[in-house]
Formats: sequence, structure tokens, C-alpha cells
Amino acid sequence: MKKFNIRKVLDGLTAASSSSSSATAQPGTPRENDVVQETLQSEHFQLCKTVRHGFPYQPSSMAFDPVQKILAVGTQTGALRLFGRAGVECYCQHESGAAVIQLQFLINEGALVSALADDSIHLWNLRQKIPAILHSLKFNRERITYCHLPFQSKWLYIGSERGNIHIVNVESFTLSGYVIMWNKAIELSTKTHPGPVVHISDNPMDEGKLLIGFECGVVVLWDLKSKKADYRYNYDEAIHSVAWHHEGKQFVCSHSDGTLTTWNIRAPAKPAQIITPHGKQPKDGKKPEPCKPILKVEYKTTRAGDPFMVLSGGLSYDTVGRRACLTVMHGKSTAVLEMDYPIVDFLTLCETPYPNDFQEPYAVVVLLEKDLVVIDLGQIGYPIFESPYPLSIHESPVTCCEYFADCPSELIPALYSVGSRQKRQGYSKKEWPISGGNWGQGTQTYPEIIITGHADGSIKFWDASALMLQVLYKLKTAKVFERARGKEEKPSTDIVDEDPFAIQTLFWCPESRMLCVAGVSAHVIVYRFSKQEVTTEVVQLLEVRMQCEFSAVDSPDPGGEQTPTLPTPAASTSPQDSEPPNQLSAGIDSSDGPRDNIPCLQVRSSPLKQSPGYQVELVVQLVWVSGEPPQQITSLAVNSSFGLMVFGNSNGLAVVDYVQKTLLLNLGTSELYSPSDPCQRQPRSPRKPRQPSGGLCDSNDGSNNSEDRCKSPTSGSTSPCNSDDERKQNFIEKGTVSFSACAVLTPANHKWLKTSDLSFPPQTLFPVKCKSRRFSKTVANDFAKMSRKISSSGEQKLELEEKSQRWSPRTCKKRFCSVKNGKMAARMTLKLNVHRTKSDPNRYGKDNPFTRSRSSSVTSIDRESREAISSFYFCESFPRKSDSLASPCLLVGTTQGSVMMAAISLQPGSDQKLQQPVSFASCGTLVQLKGGVLTMALLDAAGTLLPPSYEPWYDPNASDEEKEKVRRRRPATPPSSQEGQDTQFAVLCSEKQAKVVAMPSQTCIYKHNITETSFVLRADVVQMAGAYCIACFCANGHIMTLSLPSLRPLLDVNYLPLTDMRIARTFCFSNLGQALYLTSPTEIQRITYSQETCDNLQEMLSELFTPVETPEAPNRGFFKGLFGGGAQSLDREDLFGETAAGKASRSLAQHIPGPGSMEGMKGAASGVVGDLARARVALDERGQKLGELEERTAAMMASAESFSKHAHDMMVKYKDKKWYQL
Repeated sequence: MKKFNIRKVLDGLTAASSSSSSATAQPGTPRENDVVQETLQSEHFQLCKTVRHGFPYQPSSMAFDPVQKILAVGTQTGALRLFGRAGVECYCQHESGAAVIQLQFLINEGALVSALADDSIHLWNLRQKIPAILHSLKFNRERITYCHLPFQSKWLYIGSERGNIHIVNVESFTLSGYVIMWNKAIELSTKTHPGPVVHISDNPMDEGKLLIGFECGVVVLWDLKSKKADYRYNYDEAIHSVAWHHEGKQFVCSHSDGTLTTWNIRAPAKPAQIITPHGKQPKDGKKPEPCKPILKVEYKTTRAGDPFMVLSGGLSYDTVGRRACLTVMHGKSTAVLEMDYPIVDFLTLCETPYPNDFQEPYAVVVLLEKDLVVIDLGQIGYPIFESPYPLSIHESPVTCCEYFADCPSELIPALYSVGSRQKRQGYSKKEWPISGGNWGQGTQTYPEIIITGHADGSIKFWDASALMLQVLYKLKTAKVFERARGKEEKPSTDIVDEDPFAIQTLFWCPESRMLCVAGVSAHVIVYRFSKQEVTTEVVQLLEVRMQCEFSAVDSPDPGGEQTPTLPTPAASTSPQDSEPPNQLSAGIDSSDGPRDNIPCLQVRSSPLKQSPGYQVELVVQLVWVSGEPPQQITSLAVNSSFGLMVFGNSNGLAVVDYVQKTLLLNLGTSELYSPSDPCQRQPRSPRKPRQPSGGLCDSNDGSNNSEDRCKSPTSGSTSPCNSDDERKQNFIEKGTVSFSACAVLTPANHKWLKTSDLSFPPQTLFPVKCKSRRFSKTVANDFAKMSRKISSSGEQKLELEEKSQRWSPRTCKKRFCSVKNGKMAARMTLKLNVHRTKSDPNRYGKDNPFTRSRSSSVTSIDRESREAISSFYFCESFPRKSDSLASPCLLVGTTQGSVMMAAISLQPGSDQKLQQPVSFASCGTLVQLKGGVLTMALLDAAGTLLPPSYEPWYDPNASDEEKEKVRRRRPATPPSSQEGQDTQFAVLCSEKQAKVVAMPSQTCIYKHNITETSFVLRADVVQMAGAYCIACFCANGHIMTLSLPSLRPLLDVNYLPLTDMRIARTFCFSNLGQALYLTSPTEIQRITYSQETCDNLQEMLSELFTPVETPEAPNRGFFKGLFGGGAQSLDREDLFGETAAGKASRSLAQHIPGPGSMEGMKGAASGVVGDLARARVALDERGQKLGELEERTAAMMASAESFSKHAHDMMVKYKDKKWYQL
């Protein structure tokens, strides 16, 4: 073992005990201090949540502060979301997780009261940037059903399921001894219980009168002073809500039969008016037909016109299937506004917070199950306001997510300019009415972009800078394909039941602005960014046939030029072929034979008008093979400098030249191994290309064993492996890599060439920061199977396989490709005979994983055939140990931990590239890791990231001169390596471990076992504090970082137990210590693992509370003041205080002090409630000062008396003495 520096050893002590770090010492391996001087330390890292974006998941209640103009939304999971102006958002969570049933603002006080379904109430301090609970009160014997807090009052009324009303002091959160019992509120002659309290409110003109609504239909006007009921109002139907007229003479009730009853407070005998807004009025004067319940009604008055009556529900029962509606009744007009989702709650926003003044409503906030709508009441037609919040994340379910921090500065303006043209019209011209709060004063100035892929095939670009989120641009990938107009027209070739256009994975290069998208229907679309509109007459299409069948054949002849014949299905003796194939509903053989060479989606044949933004460059589709659907794409990468796009799945990989619109390479995973690997094969020349004949179907193609039906990411499957056996695949020992007999297929002449015959010219390319989807592909979206994998720690132990194995010979049958651009079609069929033998185990290096134990019923070939491609990485490195000049390469990672390198032969200059072919040389296995490969990267000798090269962005629709100006800017020559000296480090991370390999010697210098009992879901090489590290998220909830290149553990925090596959599918890291994941189907949670960001978080967060003067109370007028017609105030302290009402029972509720600090409590003490608290403190201080003054006065008096006594004694002593006697 090599020696470690003691300081770095101490830094590594913070790692979890389950992780172990070791470095394999090999001859010529540099010591740790000789490699790179690392600057990252553990103190650079700290994990914390920052902000949460999106629509509150499962909302349940809502409240609004009309002075602060802050909206609060509570959810069924105990969450609180607070919204102000654009960019002002806040997220809080109740520890119990109980549903929030009601919210009440202390208007203009910076405080909020929440009532939960677990019968607890909480006081939140909103004067802090991160709100905290000041007090809590948990009821033990009562179930809370309704709460009411009068404006500028400190006494909270709480109605219960038993029909009682309790009163709580929100200052001290103590119960008053004043209780309104249900049996005193209702008439004594009533024989039944009135039911729960569904409404409490005080008379707008008389605070001493309390209106109480019971579920049974009884409403009581209670006199708080005399402690008795003044009036009782009875109706046959259950009550859902009550609303006052501002003059306090009338109120309106909504009922379960769809009626509204209006009552005069002094006429309790019968309602003054009964209306059924949506009921059919019979001509014979009978009672209208009953309708659905009116769940809520609000009654708002105006000075200049008729009052507004807003209600939800109440539709007639014959409107089956009709969407939820909000009804606005204004004068004689009734407007019915249909909503996209069911209504949870609504609030009418008014100009004044005083209930005894004309309300002057100007908007209605409607909280839906999956949306928030604000309606403008001041314009004809009631248009809606354009929401500034990022509430449309879930417009279609999110299927994948990527996060890019520190992007090029010109990207956000470019995306915004093309996205601004997509905005809808018809919004209200007024400003957004929820406008409270202030933005944070953070120092984060770098641009950040989030990209989300959705189930409907859309992709959204979001500006995530400065802890905000705003949509920039939306791309609809489904426009490329034909859409079925009805269910009967749905193509039978679909491999998913729903969402055939759903985004599976995406790759984006910010510098070149190239975008590549893979969908669940086994299709890939390449996009270029353009600022000009263009009409594409024919969409460029490339169809690829990817299949890998294994059959027992004789060992191949060493002569590589003979063309073998295709085997017939009858000659197949492979275990896979002997098993009966699984019949898929979409792949059942028809009368004309099995489906073959048919894509899953139909590309549109009509001209495609493409707006400025991302425009289609090429569409690649995998086709059905002998009745079996294509496998979903698991990995994807694009390099704009090479002009190449590569994608892979469980069958293999394909390389496409999107410049020439040609398929360059189509290989099975097993064919990537070199002949010196344990899995040997001899290259054979492919069959000569032939012209397609009558139906493009090869009659000799054997039927492969069917895989499980592909599913949309929204249904939970993104892995090519669908069974537990496939998930627990054995790892195969791979020998030391050798490049002596590598082969390459060139599209120009379709010949195999030796790598020694190829020349790799130096490439001059730009570096780039690109990311692709790199979460584990062996982890399917099936949480039960994932849990079994986490718990089965015994299966993770690896044993050395000492016995030699005989590898069954097999034939790997190659695929079909056709280029469709309206004029040409080509077909290429390739067949390779492969024979595998086991090499001497003694020649394996220490870094090779050992073979895992496995059921003997699954053969090695079966296991190997399921090896899928999990990651790609374009780079410029050294494909051979003897290379001294870096050349273009492609690193390929598989689900079984193999990392292989392929050399790319490119012609220098873009002009020659359009004419000369691109060739590949598969150079075999570079290194073997435990678990599927997640991410790969390249560092230079100083430990700096060497990102893939890129071509600077240019507008593809611009003139040739402008394109050349961009293309002429070429970087310097790639780095060279001196003889015997390593100049690069390949960083490789899998589900289990990370390795750093020196290049070109291909020596593993560092190795770290990340986890033994779990597995990594996502790993990325990120920049932090001017250096680079690996950030990992494990299935057991741990977030870890490892230094580079030494792989020292720097951070290990148990942050988030994996409870939903949504988290695994969307978790992603970015540079500068940023990360995010989808915490619910509608919300994105952003976190940071940077100590600097955590320290500055308070400054970066927005402020909810801003000092605003409370509007003046309405003028009573001379005559109202003279004759007492104005609002009557009430001294609630005299009624509810401990002196008058006594103490409440201690067993009724339990007071729980909140975690809010004393500073927070001082900050929350403001306004009426705060004034009282401060006055009490001032009185205490004044009394204390008066006491001190009294003590000082007494001391002075005692001192004066003492002085007087001493003076008198002195006078007596010297009274009769002469001067000469002194």
C-alpha cells in the first residue's frame, strides 16, 4: 500500500464507516503528493435546503393578507407555501405532517395561525426569512373544525366537532375560560345535536355579536356580553358557509342542496330570499330541482354598483362530467367560469381589510387541485392574471431533469427572446395583485438553467438564477410525429400504453446549444438552436435496426474475409431461442407475419414550420425486429465538434453522424470488448450492402426472446432490465486491455481495418461543459425491487472466480439501417461470429471486480446478453499506452461496470468532415468497476477538468459568411504526453465505487468503495471552490463528495431516504455546490452542499414581511356617531381575560413552546398584539425603574438623616466652648 499524507488522512476521518478508500500501488505510480495539490477540504461543504419551486402538492387551504399582500397555501402533508411578488416564495413544514385545514393571517402583523387535522394550532413568525413556529396548542378532547380571527384582535375563536367554541389568546397561546357550549347556543327544545361548527364570524358592525353556523342548518347570533343567543335561524338543509353584508344587517348561507338563503338578522323566522343559482325554475311555482352543494359563498359590496356574490359548486346534477366552475353573480348577470381542475378554495381580494366598510373587490384567487388562478373582477369577461410563479412544472408529469449552473451569460437572453413569442394572449392588463415581500440581496450572480422533460414530449427551459425560477422556453418534440386523432387510429406499433412521446433522457451542450432528446418510443431527436423561422419540407429520418441474437455455431474461422451465411431459426440451439418467447400485446404476429422494420412512431410527412428556437436536425428511430419492440434508450451523448451523436440501450450502441445524416456504427455491447479481453471474438467482414426488396423484411431473421413491455417514465420504468435476476447480474472479470487487434468499421467502404492502419490527426477543438443523464440504469422505476437490492447486503459480497468457464459460441446478428430523406434508402446487414474463451485469472489486476454468486439456471451468455450501455463520454485522450498525442475518443460505460474506449478518426477541418468518413476503432476494456457505470470525466495533470470539445454556436440558418466567422476560431493543439509520463486522469464512477486511472499508462492510481450496502443513483463531476470533486447520491439517502483525483471523502450526510422513484429519476448535481430533485409531482426542491452558499443563505432568501402602515378605519360620519349607528367596539380583554373568565381546564389543551427564538418573538410582536406586549414590557420596566428610584430616595433620606444627626452632635459638643478651647 502506498503512504498517505497524515493531514489528508485526518480529513478522510469524516467519511462513513461503511465507506473505505484505498489506492492500488503499481510500478511507476506517482504518490499522492506528487500527483495534484488538492485544495478542497471538508470545511468547504455543508448540506442544506435552499428553496422549493412549483405548485404546492395536494393543497388543502388558503389565506391572504390584504395589507402585506401575501398569499399562504397549506397542503395535506402539513406544508406551508407563502407567495409574494414574482420571485418571493417561502416553504415551511409542520413536523407532524398533518393536513392544514385552515389558515388565518394576523393582518399586517407578520404572523400566521395554522390549524391542522391533528387538532393542533400553530403561530408562525413571518418576520424571519425562514419562518418559525412561536407557539403551538394541541387539543386533547376536541376536534378542530373551524377558526376565526377578527381583524386587529388577539383572541382566536376555535369551533369544534362537538359544536363548542373555545377562545385562544394568540399572544400567549393560552385558552380562555370563556367557552360557548353547543347546548346553550341552540334552543332547549332541540332534540338532536347540531353537528360540528362550520362557520364563526363577528358582526361587522358589532364585535359583541358572534354568528355561529352549525352543520345541521342552524345559525345562532350569540351575544358575547350577555352570554346568550339573541336569534336562531333554522333551515332544512345543511350549511357549508356563511358570508356577511358589510353593514351587518344581512348574511347569506350556502346549502347542500345548491341554494343560497339570505337572512335579515332581526327576522329569524324565515329567509328574506332563497335562490338556486344553477337550478331550473319550474313554471308551476314549485321548488326548484336540487343541485350540488354550494361549498363556499362570499358576499362583497361596492360603492358604485351592485354587490358581487362569488360561489363554488352548486351545479345541477344533470351536468355529469362537467368541469368544476366558479360562479360570479354581479347584479343581474351571472358568469360561470370553468376550471381545469376541482376547486379547493377561493378568496375574494378587496381594497380594505375592514369588514365594516365597502369591500370593493378587485380579484378572486382560486386554488385548484393542480393550479392557482387569479381572476380580474374589474374587466369585462373576467380575464385571468398572468401568473409570475413557476406553477406549471407539472403541466405534464416530469420524467427527467437536468441542472446547469454557471452557464454562458448569453444563453438566458437568447432563450428568453425566443420563448417570449410563445406567451399566450388574453391575460388581464393589470399587475399581479399578490405583490408583497422583497427580493433577497444575494451575491450569486452566475446564470443557472434547469431543463425538465415531460410525459407529453415537451421540454422546458427555466431560468433558475438567484434562487428564483422562471420559464424561458418550451419545446414540443411531439410536433415531429403524426398524432392519432382517436383511439381507433392509435398505431399498433406503440410500445407504451400512454405518453408515447415522453422524454426518457436528454443531453444538452450549453456552449454549442446542441440538444439531443431520447423518448420512450425508442426515438432520438437532434436539435439545433436558431433565431430564424424556417419551414422544413421533409424531416430527416434515420431508422436503425438494433438486435443482438445469440445462437450456437461453430468457432469462427480465423480468416476474416469470408462472408458467413445467416443461420435459420431452426438451427438455433441457444438457451434463449429454446425458450418460448413472451408475447407482447403490441408485438403479436399478424396474418402477414411478425412486425419487422417498423418504427414505433410515424414521422410527419407534411412540411414542418419551425419557430425560432430549437429546430429539428435529425430524427433517429429504432424499429421492430421480428415481432419484438425496440429496447428503450438508456444513454445518450452528443459532440458538436465531432458532429457525432451516440446512443445505447440493452442491445448495444449506435453512432450517428448528424452532419452527414448517416449511421456510422451499430454494435452489440459484447462487440466492444477487444480480442484480448476474457470475451474474445474475431472480426468478420460484414455482408455486402444490398438493395431493399419488397417489404424490407429479412425472412431469415430469427426471433429473439421478448423483453418486458416498455413503459413510460410516468408509469415507473426506465431500466432495460425488468426482473430481479437481471437486476442482480454477475460481474465478469475482464483482463488487462490490449489494443493489438482492434478493428474499425468505416461507412465509406464497409471494411474492417486494424487500428494500426489508421492515422489520428491532431484535433483542435474547444473545451465544453456538457452533461447527460447519468442516473443508474440498472435501477428500474420499481421501488420494491430497489428495496430488495438495498436490503440484500449479502449479495453484494464478491468472490474470486477461480474455476475456468467455457463460453458458449454464439452468433451476434447485426442490425438494419435506412436513411429516409425522400429520395434514398440504404440497408446494411452485418453478422459476426464470436467465440469467447476464459483467460488466465492470474493476469487480472487487483482492480478487477470478482464474479458475484448467481443462480445456475441463468447462463453466462444470458447474463452477458443483458449488459446495457449506461453512459458515454466524448473526450480527447490516449487510446493506446504508447500514444504521445491525444486524439478524439469515446468512453463507453456499461451496466456491468466495464469502461471501454473507442478511438475516433476525424479529418481536420469542418469542410473535409462533410466529405470524408468518420471511422472508429474499438480498443477494448479500459477498466472494470463494481456496479453499473454512472459518470466519466477527464482531468489534466493539474487536476482541472478537461470537458469534451465543442463547436461554438452559430445560427444554422444564417449566411455562410457568418458561419465561417464562428468556425474559424479554433483552439490550440491538444496536449501531448512525454515518454513514460501521464498527463491525464480518467475519473470513473459506478454504482459501487470510483476509480481514477492515469492516462496513457492506464494505471489505476486511486480507488474508493463508495458503499457496500447500498448503491449510487446519481454521480457527477462538479466544480466547487475552484476545484473539482465527485458528488454522489445513494439509494440509502446519503449525499457524498469525493476529492479529485485522490478520492478523499469530503462530505457524507444522511439527507434523504429514497421513498419515491421520482427522486431517483430527477436528482441531479450541478457546479458550485448546487443540486435539485423533484420532491413531489409538482415541486422542485433545490439544495446546496456548499458551505459558502449556506453561510450566505439568509441574505439570498427573500423577505416576506415589509413594514406597511395599516389603512385608516372608515369614517363613521356625523349622524352615525351622534345616534350610535356606527360600528360598536368590544373590549374582549374584559370578557375573555383570566380575571373575568377564569382559567380553562388544563386537560383540554397542551401548550407547546415553538422553536422560534426570542429575537423572532420580538420581531413578531408588532401592531395591536405587539403594542400590547410592548406596553406590558414597558410597564414592567417602568415599575422596576420606579422601584429603583424609590430605593435610591430612601437611601438619600437615610443619608440626610445621618448627616443631620452628626451635625447636631457636633453643634452640642462645641456649643459652650470658647475659641481658644477648640
